[in-house]
Amino acid sequence: MRWLGFGGTRRETFETASSVEAPALPFDGQERLEALAEISQFVVEHDLPVTPFVLEAAHDIVTGANPALAALTAARLADGDGVTTEWLEQVRNAYAARDGSAELLALIMRLEATIDAFSVTASAAQTATDDYNSALEAHVDGLAAIDSGGDVIAQITTLARDMLDRTREVARALARSERESNALQQQLADARAEAEIDHLTGLPNRRAFETRYNEEYAATRESGEALCVAFCDIDEFKRINDKHGHEAGDRVLRTVAQSLATISDDKCHVARHGGEEFVVLLRDRSLEEACAIVDEAREAIAARRLINRMTDVPFGRITLSAGVADVHAYHDPREALRAADDALLRAKEAGRNVVLKADGAD
Repeated sequence: MRWLGFGGTRRETFETASSVEAPALPFDGQERLEALAEISQFVVEHDLPVTPFVLEAAHDIVTGANPALAALTAARLADGDGVTTEWLEQVRNAYAARDGSAELLALIMRLEATIDAFSVTASAAQTATDDYNSALEAHVDGLAAIDSGGDVIAQITTLARDMLDRTREVARALARSERESNALQQQLADARAEAEIDHLTGLPNRRAFETRYNEEYAATRESGEALCVAFCDIDEFKRINDKHGHEAGDRVLRTVAQSLATISDDKCHVARHGGEEFVVLLRDRSLEEACAIVDEAREAIAARRLINRMTDVPFGRITLSAGVADVHAYHDPREALRAADDALLRAKEAGRNVVLKADGAD
């Protein structure tokens, strides 16, 4: 069983193995039926859609084929949270990156959920404590106003005042805890944002793109807006590295990234997908409009004449090839990614420095 994800580049991008080698299904027919029944029960219990991705995730969780995913799911259920497609996508995206920050991001996700729950509890407890303090203070003032020389009233008043002091201290401690949890939430948000930036180019990285892609897909399906995706690849980038060195190649990557970033706005998301490949997500743009936008960026990059300032040797003409797909022309968002990638391959085969539309879909 293989994990269907976004990782990697080119055709093999869309079928990458899980980080843990998955064992095959049992050969015994009865055991297979039992496994299928458990997978079906898992999907039904959590009200999940019947899609290839969900079924594979359910298989990995139920059978233990992916121990990390199974452990995260068990912990989430123990915390009283449900398993949703969005959460499964988040976890899959975290592991698809295959770098040292994947586990950290998964931990951040769990920690954020825990802190959110604590913040709600602390806020509710503080409100209840404040209400209790107000009521207790009114009773203490009432006791003090009673005209009696008896020691009993004095002792009750003293005890009540002591209780009031203690509850005020509890309220102060809760307020401190709430402030600390808010600060920690901000730090985690900053850490999450840091984990989604490609530090070489300053663009969002593949993980950030995948999250944005899922969000935009759901939003545009609901609103009826168009959504297009484009894969862009620097032509003959290996030649640049071989001739000028990797540091010079990195400078070319940053220059191309800066040029592509100029087309980014609230409806155009540009990210580095990996290596010399970039991805552009265009909302509310038809396929023709999306191709025109990407082609304009391609022309701007091709018109530049870059020089290696370390050696004063020209890099030569830097060009891009790109493939663009209408996401909603396909039954599944991953099919649209494959189609855009296939169009990119055809652009390379057609001689490079060209933008091609994806083949028609159902």
